Amino acid sequence: MTDQHTHSRTHTHAHTHAPLPDPSREGSVVLEIGGTLGALIIHTGLAEEGLEIEVSPTEDGTTRTHAAVRPRHLGGHTSHCAVISPLPEGGYTLWRTADTPEATVVVRGGEVTEYRWK
Repeated sequence: MTDQHTHSRTHTHAHTHAPLPDPSREGSVVLEIGGTLGALIIHTGLAEEGLEIEVSPTEDGTTRTHAAVRPRHLGGHTSHCAVISPLPEGGYTLWRTADTPEATVVVRGGEVTEYRWK
């Protein structure tokens, strides 16, 4: 399960979250995709573990959703990423900080979009 929810950016991100669950294992993350819904996987490095990455529709930077970067044990290696699902198809801004965009991506219905955090 990801720590993901949507809210308007009318406040600083001062609310708290429950502790993150243990690392995910192969087959333990379910993506809700199909029709007009897609998913976004943001690959990071170990240094970003626990970082909450926010995304917003490109046309509305105030309505954001976010997910925490978590370790994912996949076969013989560990990958760090944030998984955001479902997302309605369209363009999204990934935010490095509350005011600094990292990149823009396009999410397509029925597909998984992947991005490498720089």
